[in-house]
Amino acid sequence: MLKLDLEKTCTEIGHADTEDLLDRVTAYREGMEADTIDLIEQELQRRKVGPAEIKARMAACQRYCVFDAAGVALSCSLCRRPAVTEVVGWHRLWGVVPLFPRRMRYCKTHWRSKEET
Repeated sequence: MLKLDLEKTCTEIGHADTEDLLDRVTAYREGMEADTIDLIEQELQRRKVGPAEIKARMAACQRYCVFDAAGVALSCSLCRRPAVTEVVGWHRLWGVVPLFPRRMRYCKTHWRSKEET
């Protein structure tokens, strides 16, 4: 088991945007160390994001996100955000030639942009 590097973790948390921190402390919470969750919650509090906002985000995640068997949200195939849908699409060579079917997951933003095309 890897030991948590608190200094590196604090630096990363300090540089992360608020949306990313909210995703981590809600959608990805089950896969995180308790110390890391505490650090993120402290940083969110410093940024004036209170427990009510975190609780509301958690409720939205539980309603809309796609989770693995351990209860951790699955990530979008195109970014780090939590996925809200999973579909079967084609893995394409050079983005053009379809090779084989594969599962693709999309966050709210990428799913909307996919629907618009």
